[in-house]
Amino acid sequence: MTDLPIAEMQPVIGGPRVVLRPFRREDAAAVERLAGAREIADTTLRIPHPYPEGAAAAWIATHAPDWAAGKNVHFAIAFPCGELLGAIGLELAREQGWAELGYWVGLPYWNNGYCTEGGILVLKFAFGDLGLHRVQARHLVRNPASGRVLEKLGMRREGIHREAVRKWGRFEDVASYATLASEWEREGRK
Repeated sequence: MTDLPIAEMQPVIGGPRVVLRPFRREDAAAVERLAGAREIADTTLRIPHPYPEGAAAAWIATHAPDWAAGKNVHFAIAFPCGELLGAIGLELAREQGWAELGYWVGLPYWNNGYCTEGGILVLKFAFGDLGLHRVQARHLVRNPASGRVLEKLGMRREGIHREAVRKWGRFEDVASYATLASEWEREGRK
């Protein structure tokens, strides 16, 4: 996996209804507004609430260096017109041939299949362009909607990690999912 070069510029990936593109500085206000909703922070591990002013701009500033270093790839999930819906990305462990998928979609866009569409595009990129062997993901057990997204992506539930993380002062169970490149190809999703 490490012999595959990371492109200098992060790609833009088009889908039927959404585009995955690199975040831009001007997305910072929308990130703070959308990710700042308590419902988003409540069901994710790394999004703070309240969302600090300026934190989105600082986060976006890390994307290009992380991509160039082969550590992470962060995509804005957007409508073709450019309007931001959410975020999706991969934390890369290229030397091991795997990545961890993470995502969020703003509250006004829930239950429309945008996260699933973005997930399909990211998995095509992971297995095709990056040549990864495995993509895994986790979600809080009390957030079954996230588990349904992962199942729609063809990921298999591998188990539950009991009280594995602490969120807002309480320990939470985490469900673990994964799919392999061979499974992805077998399902005809190349």
